[in-house]
Amino acid sequence: MAYNLLKGKKGIIFGALNEQSIAWKVAQRAVQEGAEIVLSNAPIALRMGELNKLAEECNAPVIGADVTNNDDINNLFTKTLEHFGGKVDFILHSIGMSVNVRKNIPYFENNYEFTHKGFDISALSLHRILQAAMKHDAINEWGSVLALSYIAAQRYFPGYNDMADNKAVLESIARNFGYEYGMAKKVRVNTISQSPTRTTAGSGVKGFDGFIEFAEKMSPLGNADADQCADYCVTLFSDLTKMVTMQNLYHDGGFSFTGVTQAVIDQMAK
Repeated sequence: MAYNLLKGKKGIIFGALNEQSIAWKVAQRAVQEGAEIVLSNAPIALRMGELNKLAEECNAPVIGADVTNNDDINNLFTKTLEHFGGKVDFILHSIGMSVNVRKNIPYFENNYEFTHKGFDISALSLHRILQAAMKHDAINEWGSVLALSYIAAQRYFPGYNDMADNKAVLESIARNFGYEYGMAKKVRVNTISQSPTRTTAGSGVKGFDGFIEFAEKMSPLGNADADQCADYCVTLFSDLTKMVTMQNLYHDGGFSFTGVTQAVIDQMAK
């Protein structure tokens, strides 16, 4: 059901790769709620071709951008402002990658060249995007920027590796820029700490199915899926949440505040 929460609003969705992607679901929901969007991803992702399917469905242009390249990001904002004939109202940052994770390199043996690459893509990219947005004055007052995070930013999860570091920095950037952008233009910046979700990126983490099963047993409401995350993103893009900023918002069925559940106790007692 649509509520026209984003009627007349315009936004940029970073990171939609395929139908498993949370960003893919957010793009669909945003359009259902009345928004117009631009889709962006890295050139290597665009060559896979799946994003064209979403672009056609959402009647949205695709503007490629390597988020580790300032020129690409500036070009994205220039073309987006030209396309819309004005500023945007929301941005979704759904970007994350770890070469150390992909290559199954243990955290205590991380290759630092790989670490730097993952940090640049997964965390520093949010800073680059927000810096460029401010320089281009690209976001309307009371606009909303969201980045997707995970509770491993606060707690240890085996196999999540340097992505935990990246998410911690991502949340810090959101807090700091949330203050700066809020003071400058009333733009709000938040992160969403989502339940473990079967996406292409998440599936690369060793033992990720175990994360999902454990979280399901630990959450009074169960795990939040990608469609439900998209619903939450829409509310945070909307005018109903104008005073929410600098927050890391848990969207995890209660997992983050549950010490232990009977289901987990029973499992351990077997």
